[in-house]
Amino acid sequence: MAAIVALAGSMSAAYAEGSCNYVQENMFAGPFNVCQEPVEAEACAELGETDDNADAVHSDGACASDGLIGTCDLGDSQLHYFSGDAGGLEIGCGFQGGDWISAE
Repeated sequence: MAAIVALAGSMSAAYAEGSCNYVQENMFAGPFNVCQEPVEAEACAELGETDDNADAVHSDGACASDGLIGTCDLGDSQLHYFSGDAGGLEIGCGFQGGDWISAE
C-alpha cells in the first residue's frame, strides 16, 4: 500500500502545474513581460524557447497580480501581461482567439 501511495505522489509531482514567467516576443510584437498559467515545468521551458521568447521561469504558485495590465483568457490557460500597451495587447489577444480582461 505504501508503494502505491509513493507512486501516486511521484506521479502527481511530475504533472504538477503552476505558472511560467517569461519575456514574450515574436516577429509581430514584444517584448512583453508575461506570466502564463496553468503551465507545467516542461511546457514552461518550451515557452521560453518559442519564437524570440526568453527567460522562462516556472513556479509552483499562481501568477502575481502586482503591476498587471490585463489578461488574455485563452480558455484552458490565461496569459497575464505586465508590460505593453493595453489597447494593442487587447487586439493581439483577439488574434490569439482569447478574451481580453483589463486589470482595473
